[in-house]
Amino acid sequence: MLIKNSTANSFVFFYIFYIFAHYQQIVNNLVMPYRRLPNNDSARYRALETAQQKINNSSTKDIALSQKTIQRLKYFLPSYKQANIYVNQSRTNRIQKNKQYLTRQKKVRIYISHFIQVLNLAIIRGELSPLVREFYNLQNFDKKVPPLNTEQDIILWGKKVIAGEAERISTGGNPITNPTIALVNVQYENFIESFNNQNDLQRIYIKAQQKISSLREEADDIILNIWNEVEDYFNDMPDDLMREKCIKFGVVYVYRKNETSYFSNINLDLKA
Repeated sequence: MLIKNSTANSFVFFYIFYIFAHYQQIVNNLVMPYRRLPNNDSARYRALETAQQKINNSSTKDIALSQKTIQRLKYFLPSYKQANIYVNQSRTNRIQKNKQYLTRQKKVRIYISHFIQVLNLAIIRGELSPLVREFYNLQNFDKKVPPLNTEQDIILWGKKVIAGEAERISTGGNPITNPTIALVNVQYENFIESFNNQNDLQRIYIKAQQKISSLREEADDIILNIWNEVEDYFNDMPDDLMREKCIKFGVVYVYRKNETSYFSNINLDLKA
């Protein structure tokens, strides 16, 4: 029994000693980060730009890439960079102009609505005949304001009240005030200007998106070649050193969920 206990204790001691002696190697084997290729245009550009900067700052003997890949990157990166700038700028322009557009949309909606309400109040007071609604195509909206919820509603009824008021005045009618049709027309023209600008900016943004979309496949292929080549070049090094070298060329390594904290939470009970 004593011999058996002694043998068991020796085995436990040897096992614990082995764990401590090879702890880092065990961690490296069990917790292995994996490459994560870029999944958006900003990340793609960073990966390509990092590789290009590394090439620019390295001597010929230290470059871990083939000449073919270096040349592909050299000639592709400027066009991809410009496409990124184009997309970002067009997006920024749309966002900046959209605030003005929404303000003008709200204002013209109020002016058109108030003009029609004043028209209806004049009819209720007997100052105007109900028949005048026909000038504005409002005969089906007795005492009501037509819907002004969408851009097309605003454009439609803006045109109708402006044209209708001009026609009514030309037959001898007195102008409606508070607001006058001149004020309605100013707000309407401001809205149409912003509406057209937004449509132009939307077309520019779509064109920019199409341009960068056409470059993504080649960008992904170049990035994959770079990452494969640098990993192959430094493959003889220990894993942690290899990854350190590859990161300088833009390779991105990530740990799976909870892996980075797994071993830091291990509590080794060394008591016999």
